[in-house]
Amino acid sequence: MNAGPAFERLVDLVARLRAPDGCPWDREQTLASMRRWLLEETHEVLEAIDAEDADAHRAELGDLLFQVVFQAQLQAEAGAFDVAAVCDAIVDK
Repeated sequence: MNAGPAFERLVDLVARLRAPDGCPWDREQTLASMRRWLLEETHEVLEAIDAEDADAHRAELGDLLFQVVFQAQLQAEAGAFDVAAVCDAIVDK
């Protein structure tokens, strides 16, 4: 398994969505406004697990991963940390 290229595509997508010429909805989001979506996607992952639906589980994990990358992008824009630091933190843990 080499998730690197797929993960890079996700990180690039989020950066494009947040760019000055990106998606207006994505550009107006904040950490506070994204709380709702993080919680919703977490619940959807749990529902997919309960349903024992591997396809739904894969899709919902993708949505949850999008939330993680999106929030890391917001923090990177604020000068706090980037998604690489998030990955390093969990590996080093």
